[in-house]
Amino acid sequence: MGIGGSEIFIILLFALMFFGADKIPEIAKGLGKAMREFKKASDDIKSEINNSMSDVKSDLNDIKEDLTNTVNPVKDDINKSIQH
Repeated sequence: MGIGGSEIFIILLFALMFFGADKIPEIAKGLGKAMREFKKASDDIKSEINNSMSDVKSDLNDIKEDLTNTVNPVKDDINKSIQH
């Protein structure tokens, strides 16, 4: 499903005929700039997701600790009453 050498050659030939030799460097420059901006935006989104996930994990760990601190004394009391 990849693009082979002959397909790339045909695309470049079409671009040369359609846009002309003087416009191709401008088009390539614009595509390069667009690809850099897209990559930067993608990296920013990944970073934001990772930061959000870190916050969620921290919140869940806090909740787990609070529940453990609440349940353990009750569990100990139940165990003591069962043993007596």
